[in-house]
Amino acid sequence: MLKDGLSHREAAARFKVSAASVSRWRALAADGAVPMHGPLGGDRRSHIVEGHADAMLTVFQARRDMALAELQAELAEPGLRFGLGTLRRFVNQHRSGSHLRAIFQFQSED
Repeated sequence: MLKDGLSHREAAARFKVSAASVSRWRALAADGAVPMHGPLGGDRRSHIVEGHADAMLTVFQARRDMALAELQAELAEPGLRFGLGTLRRFVNQHRSGSHLRAIFQFQSED
């Protein structure tokens, strides 16, 4: 970018990124760092769900016949907001040898 004499906006247009990104890249290069993208893909949030595992299981234990949507609504009351897919993954990870498997497998077939 610098070698070609491009401005921030010209470089941004060339690489189809924002001018702010070019500015950050140039600042990194000036500090001797290699401008690279951050981590792509992968799991970044399961630790948040796992941190509330006890609370989630307690809510479910109180009424074992609840659907995923009902579990979601119950968890939202104390401020634990999770998507249905997140709850399904949580249940699938914690279902081995438990009552959760039969109930949630049945519900997911609907």
